Amino acid sequence: MGLSARLGVRRDGFRLDVEFDVAAGEVVALLGPNGAGKTTALRALAGLVRLDEGRIELDGRRLEGLPPEDRPVGMVFQDYLLFPHLSVLENVAFGPRSRGRSAKEARKAAAEWLERVGLSGFAQARPRELSGGQAQRVALARALVGEPEMLLLDEPLAALDARTRLEVRSGLRRHLADFPGATVLVTHDPLDAMVLCDRLIVIEDGRIVQEGAPAEVARRPRTDYVARLVGLNLYRGDGHGNQVVLDGLELSVAEDVEGPVFVSFSPAAVALYRTRPDGGPRNLWRSVVEGVEQQGDRVRVQLDGPVQAMADIAPAAVAELDLGPGTEVWTSVKATETHVYPA
Repeated sequence: MGLSARLGVRRDGFRLDVEFDVAAGEVVALLGPNGAGKTTALRALAGLVRLDEGRIELDGRRLEGLPPEDRPVGMVFQDYLLFPHLSVLENVAFGPRSRGRSAKEARKAAAEWLERVGLSGFAQARPRELSGGQAQRVALARALVGEPEMLLLDEPLAALDARTRLEVRSGLRRHLADFPGATVLVTHDPLDAMVLCDRLIVIEDGRIVQEGAPAEVARRPRTDYVARLVGLNLYRGDGHGNQVVLDGLELSVAEDVEGPVFVSFSPAAVALYRTRPDGGPRNLWRSVVEGVEQQGDRVRVQLDGPVQAMADIAPAAVAELDLGPGTEVWTSVKATETHVYPA
């Protein structure tokens, strides 16, 4: 049956008001900028933040009036919050013991979960002896050992370095695929969301602004935050035929459109020139370089002008064009490289 929730929380001038469902076996990511309300929503589901209005229904059972310890919920915190004075085994066994199981039963269940996450050899270790990836797996085992009906994860990979993150993300994906309940994951990392989750819910200023399958959200962003998250240039304008009028610029597009639309295109589709190019490309405008930043084997160029834009070019092109903050350039994108959809 899964989760059905409407979360209304008011705190110091901020209001969270979101409503969403998560099916049993589904993994949903809450995405959004800092202060959007993602973690507040997660903590409300766990019972760590009181609802001012709304409801939380899990598998047909109302939870909003229950204290955290009585909710069938497992939670993995960003910093894992392992008990430093307990062994790894006792950390995982803590949940079952607190719910009334005998010490023997709790330790047996904990040992089984440590085996499942590949840490049976660390049962007697203390948390300080673990790597970040190992601590994350212990926290996951502790959350799942009680067989919860809902799993909540708050930035579960944020504390890991890039190499460890890759390895742990792969293992976490397998465990989430096996979990039969509803899973809600908060993350700032678009790759974590795309790899781990079946559906994305984007929250800005306490409201849901977009939701859908990862591929759909990435292909059709509806806010500047989502566009930056998936690495696209995004504009809103009015379409007439194969022209879209933006605030300060008119773009030619490949489709015939009419009315309010979004136009997006990849930074890799943007071409830069120091002098006006021959042939007169239809989409051509003057820009000023605001910043230049290395990103892997490409260079991201931030541009200001009639519209702000991002361009990805080769490092050799930076030297050839002699780009730096304040450099004036001609900016172009082919109509066939644009993607247009209703606003």
